[in-house]
Amino acid sequence: MTESHDATAGGLPRLAQLTPREQAIVTSTAAADIAVRTVAATLLAATFVPTVTSGSSVRREIANADFYANIASRHDPVVSFPRPTHTPTVRSRPAGPAMRRLTVADAEILQFHSGFEPINPKLRKLWRTFERNDVVHAQHWRHADGPRPTLIVIHGFFASTYLFNSVFFQLPWFYRAGFDVVLFTLPFHGSRAERRSPYSGCGYFAHGTSGFVEASGQAIHDLRLLIDHLESTGVSKIGVTGISLGGYTSALLASVDDRLQLAVPNVPVIDVPALLSTWVPASTLLRFGLKAGGTSTDTLADVLAYSSPLNYAPVIPRERRLIITGLGDRLAPPEQSAALWEHWDRCALHWFPGNHLMHISQPDYLRRMTRFMKDADFMPDNWRSLAV
Repeated sequence: MTESHDATAGGLPRLAQLTPREQAIVTSTAAADIAVRTVAATLLAATFVPTVTSGSSVRREIANADFYANIASRHDPVVSFPRPTHTPTVRSRPAGPAMRRLTVADAEILQFHSGFEPINPKLRKLWRTFERNDVVHAQHWRHADGPRPTLIVIHGFFASTYLFNSVFFQLPWFYRAGFDVVLFTLPFHGSRAERRSPYSGCGYFAHGTSGFVEASGQAIHDLRLLIDHLESTGVSKIGVTGISLGGYTSALLASVDDRLQLAVPNVPVIDVPALLSTWVPASTLLRFGLKAGGTSTDTLADVLAYSSPLNYAPVIPRERRLIITGLGDRLAPPEQSAALWEHWDRCALHWFPGNHLMHISQPDYLRRMTRFMKDADFMPDNWRSLAV
């Protein structure tokens, strides 16, 4: 039987240290991930590369590079991610019947005005044109006798649908076990995508490196507004988890908002420049585009550091951090999680022998998450122990 395990003091295991069955799973799932990665890299290249090759975009990127690099060099999340200053009016409506049947919950859709302004004044005029993106969307599953400890779940790039994430994360299991759940929609995804956007999430990369770091900043801004709302309804225990880009965002939030009870980045993207260097053909096209635009990979890294979880110390205690990674993952390779593990003072790190989308032995890591939540005093008073 294949199982998932905690990393040792030395970190993640090498392939040779795994059982023959685990080695076969890691190798085969890694091959499948490479195929998916190639498609994703092609899509990303078509979106991102033009912003670093066209004349006007290149000039804008060069002009903005020092602005973000200077702020990033301070390593101060208070400066980089100012706390929202307004209290939005949160509107709600019942979720669709399919979701309500899936959760057996008082499931509702939350909407509120973001009001986010880029930290860079030069991008504020552009951001005001994103009308759909300015409306924050989330799906809230809550028990009638709540509030309960609430887990915020952040989807990955492109994969923003509530139904997919509900099934992928086994969220009905968490709900039936006693937790409330909120599925948060990242900027430029799903209902927040602009009308002519070719796909969910395109806006994250369609406006160059400046646009990417500001979209990350908006995600943090909007999540803090969501936490404000949850607290206003009496929720006192709030945790966050997310996959891929959602893992990146959850790790960044854990460096900004100390109201979190726990953070569980799942197969997270952490070091974007390092990741892009492995994504063919995006890596080749990006290097060509940077060279043609008269900029460098070092400049790219300096700008992206502004929104990187590796640039800031976590503000929640070490024992309230858990990282989950797949050894066969080639979209967000385990080296990404290992980098966060080192940065997060070698906190709990759990691995499974699967890839980015095939989470082999998921029941094992769900049980590991349960133990972690119990140790973090995050369990509901009426916790139900359920088979996974």
